[in-house]
Order: sequence, then C-alpha cells, then structure tokens
Amino acid sequence: MVKQNEISKLGQQDWINLGLKVLAENGVEAVRVEPLAKLLNVTKGSFYWHFKNREELLEAILQEWVNRETESLIEQVEAAGGDASAKLLHLFELAIQDDGQVEHAIRAWATNDSRVAAILDQVDQRRLDYAKNLFLDVGFTLFEATVRARMVYYALIGELVLGIPTNRAERLAEMRLQHLILTRRD
Repeated sequence: MVKQNEISKLGQQDWINLGLKVLAENGVEAVRVEPLAKLLNVTKGSFYWHFKNREELLEAILQEWVNRETESLIEQVEAAGGDASAKLLHLFELAIQDDGQVEHAIRAWATNDSRVAAILDQVDQRRLDYAKNLFLDVGFTLFEATVRARMVYYALIGELVLGIPTNRAERLAEMRLQHLILTRRD
C-alpha cells in the first residue's frame, strides 16, 4: 500500500532524475523499480502511482535526456542570440559542460535496443543539422558546413564514448580554438 505522504513528496520527475543517475552510473539494466524505490526510501507502490511499468519509466528517461541534452541546449543557444559564429561558440561551450555519463549510457543502451537506437539516430541528426545550419549561416557552402558540423560533433561524441578525462578549463580552451579554426574563412 502506498502511503499518501510518499505520493505527495515524490513526483514523477524524482523517479526520472534518479533513473538518469542510475543509468549513467550502472547502465540500463540497473534501472529497476525495486532498487530505485529503495534508493528513494519508498515502497514500489509509489512508483506505480507515477508509471504503469518499467518501460514507461525508461521511455520517460529517454525523453528527458533528449530534452535536456538536445532541445534545451538549442533553446539556450537561440535565446542567447548573436550571429551564427557566436551561437556556434555558445553551443560548443554548452556541449562540454556535461560529463557525458548519460550520453555514454544511452549509446550503450542503443546497441541492444532498436527503439533507443532509432531515437539516438534522430538526436544525432538533429544535433548535426543544427550545427550544419549555423555553419551555413556563417557563410560556408553546404558541403563545407556539413564537414565542419561532423568534425566538431564526432570529436565531442568520441570524447564522451572514450571517456577521455579532461580539465574543464583546458577543454574550454580547446573548444574555443576549434571554433576559431572551424569558423575561419580564409
């Protein structure tokens, strides 16, 4: 039986946030109802108040990741304004703020789940298209913009997948140099 105070204290977002944390630390297999309930110090009934089943939670976790790590970043870049070059720099700076653990876990999950792989493909394409369009706005040809978008995106994803530890200040300096190199029109 679910206690009323558990329901009022915990919201669906609490389960999603914890699910993301567990996913990042231990992979999708670890995102299970009973262990999450124990971590939240509530009964499993509290979970079922917010979700029909584990699959619904996993779908919510995946959607939260899409929103946080793609749509929200694009919205932040657009809200900051500036010309296309300034937007690219802001995008690069935002992209390196994340430690990449959830990104890595999502990519690992996608290797065994075709539904997740399809969403990941959409996310990759959305990110690439956004960067490509900014490079187009800088004044590059479609081919040049596409190559530049791929270079920066593949480098970022490669770092996340490889788990290369970097000093944040050093990484920021590197991203600014990459921005300078990739936006220069000689």
